[in-house]
Amino acid sequence: MNVKDKVIVVTGGGNGMGRELVFALLKKGAKVAAVDINEQALQQTMILAGELGKHLSKHIVNIANKKEVEALPEKIIQIHGCVDGVINNAGIIQPFERVNSLSYDIIDRVMNVNFYGTLYMTKAFLPYLLMQPEGHIANVSSMGGFLPVPGQSIYGAAKAGVKIFTEGLAKELSNSNVNTTIIFPGAIATNIKINSGAAEAVGKEHKVKKAPIKPLSPIKAAEIMINAIESNRQRVFVGTDSKLMDFLYRVSPKFATALIAKQMKSHIPS
Repeated sequence: MNVKDKVIVVTGGGNGMGRELVFALLKKGAKVAAVDINEQALQQTMILAGELGKHLSKHIVNIANKKEVEALPEKIIQIHGCVDGVINNAGIIQPFERVNSLSYDIIDRVMNVNFYGTLYMTKAFLPYLLMQPEGHIANVSSMGGFLPVPGQSIYGAAKAGVKIFTEGLAKELSNSNVNTTIIFPGAIATNIKINSGAAEAVGKEHKVKKAPIKPLSPIKAAEIMINAIESNRQRVFVGTDSKLMDFLYRVSPKFATALIAKQMKSHIPS
């Protein structure tokens, strides 16, 4: 789907990869509805958009709240006239802790934002997308959605749910006008730890080792994601680490999981 002149909804549009998706779409001539729970962050996105902001609307919504999400399509349509695509980008990680140490409040929050937020947005907008000549749903999973990552087990479970949900949805929509893309980012240079409330999860005595692969810039990540949408690709790996670990996990799951466990060892308190 060529995004030019299309109306695209982007969740998590207030910062990081979501903000760069908003900017990249606007530069390609799309009209964008940016969704985020953080009003101040959304306002900053509007300011930074500059002249392109005339094609941008902001919507303060908690995607984990089903009623708020269900009311969103009509609000966007009142502004832009229709909706052609949705990029479910918003997500949070968990504190870097073992499952045994996580409270149910944290578990519920991670599952609600990552999985149910994606589900609610998809369910709310799909009827409207089916009415368009062409529609697209892009759901952001994670490298942790196909490969177990110690210290992020709940986050990984939620993102694995997004993966299977989107792959099943793709088959259900195979004879329709709506295409889907499942996205697997690796390490992206964003503030997701801070935005997720996980930045303090690793104590001073547990210093994190430098990543062996430099995190991809959110600008480049957004470019890859939008190219995949415009090419109607059903799946895309964003970053060298994501591509590499997908290959290793398929060739030798035992080796791949041991490698990730070694890398995560310094992240998780003993």
